[in-house]
Amino acid sequence: MAQHMEVVDFPFMSFCIERKKDMRKIMFTLISVLVMGISIPTVSLAESGEKKVLVVMSYEEPSVNPWCKEIKEGIDSVLANTCEIAYFYMDTKINFDGGPQKAEEAYSLYQRLRPDGIITADDNAQSMFVLPYLLKNKVRTPVMFCGVNAEAEKYGYPASNVSGILERAHIRESIAFAKQLVPSINSVGFLAKNSPSGKALLRQVEKESNAYIAKLTTFKLLETVKELVAVMEELKEKCDMLFIDSLEGILDEKGDPLKNKQIIKMLMKIYGKPIIGANQYHVEHGALCAVVKTGQEQGRTAAEMLLKALQGTPISDIKITQNYQGRRVINVTTMKALGIKPKPIVLVGAKLVRTN
Repeated sequence: MAQHMEVVDFPFMSFCIERKKDMRKIMFTLISVLVMGISIPTVSLAESGEKKVLVVMSYEEPSVNPWCKEIKEGIDSVLANTCEIAYFYMDTKINFDGGPQKAEEAYSLYQRLRPDGIITADDNAQSMFVLPYLLKNKVRTPVMFCGVNAEAEKYGYPASNVSGILERAHIRESIAFAKQLVPSINSVGFLAKNSPSGKALLRQVEKESNAYIAKLTTFKLLETVKELVAVMEELKEKCDMLFIDSLEGILDEKGDPLKNKQIIKMLMKIYGKPIIGANQYHVEHGALCAVVKTGQEQGRTAAEMLLKALQGTPISDIKITQNYQGRRVINVTTMKALGIKPKPIVLVGAKLVRTN
């Protein structure tokens, strides 16, 4: 049912809230605005229900970062009708050095809102926000993490009030799927940004690469486009295929962070061979294929775990888990451009997309 939307204007922002009889929900919105000051564009609210939940995202708003968009969709699918949700974005893909300041702002928001539960997404929110603020100050509010690439033990998880879902790329499955499309693929190289997520991907590859159907030849952690261009000749010589993930935010010649779409377009032009990814947006941006992990699964699972805690289930009974769902996705635009003509049976059950 459509609801009337009231626009509330402030010096630094305007946003919409649903007109409801329960003024407590409006106060929840106003407190969020007052605490954040000029940084308020990084906070958005969805009001419904009685429980208050604070979500701290490591990265950027959904309009900028497709991974955060997926996670938010997953969280909202579980909690939007029963909880008031405040979203805070730390922007660490495009400004990693600004993360600690954003974490301090997130903690100030937590203190003012006094939410019933917290969800923290991806690794930077754990290292910059949960550890130095929530765990150090012995906060007892239930916390559920999602999108964590590192081992849970790195952050001292599980803790008395912390559980969640780890994120693991379906690398072995994606390589095997690509080889079904291109049987001549025998070697694979990896590209990732030199970041906590990129380093966690490296550890995953080192741990499981013996099980890959294609030989691992190289793994490059990059920070700039200049570094990317410098390694391309080596990659073209050594690798039949590239696997990419966590590349968003590498810097161009002017020092500006690039988006996934820009990076994939550049790679396709320089490399000229199959590129596969970990997420659906990689394929939509031009990668050949992937068995994708989804932010929706991450967000939905963390929200379901938090809901159990809010309903009285002890955190000790809510065990840390990891993603297991995968979906085969193929970019038919790229497949045609590379002259790939797979057997029809390989396409059965796969989602077909075109470069957007």
